[in-house]
Amino acid sequence: MTNFLIRDTTPDDLAQILALYPRAFPEEDLRPVVSALLEDESAVLSLAGFDADVLVSHVIFTRCATQPQDRAGALLGPLGVMPSYQQQGYGNALVRAGLDRLADSGTRQVFVLGDPGYYQRFGFAPESRVQTPFPIPADWAGAWQSMPLAMRTPLAAGPLLLAAPWMEAALWGP
Repeated sequence: MTNFLIRDTTPDDLAQILALYPRAFPEEDLRPVVSALLEDESAVLSLAGFDADVLVSHVIFTRCATQPQDRAGALLGPLGVMPSYQQQGYGNALVRAGLDRLADSGTRQVFVLGDPGYYQRFGFAPESRVQTPFPIPADWAGAWQSMPLAMRTPLAAGPLLLAAPWMEAALWGP
């Protein structure tokens, strides 16, 4: 990771970002949701990791809430890493950089629907107070997780309110 650089994405990165996801997730097409999320820069924190000048990892944190007036939450995802760079710390570095930036910006809680074995290393724990926008399969219950940031009060209980690109049931189930 000697030439690894993390920075905010720009519109010039879009082609490389969209090329990353089919390689990182060959079984699902995340490009439509990624494109839609990146269109509204005020709604997301989008970070990319570069090895020299090649984009090798990308993560989005989407602003969210449980009450319309309190948008102090963020949803982590998707997180993609080129297969040849996986399990080498590139995703880990992006997530940690994003969590630091969110904590500095006043975000109180971050949510993720993902592998508990991976995300628990950052401090995520199963979430039961805040519900996903659509039901998730019962065997995925442990994958719905959250973590408070910087000792802040978590969001109020209730359904998670998210940007329109996340409001498709197919994104929340098999």
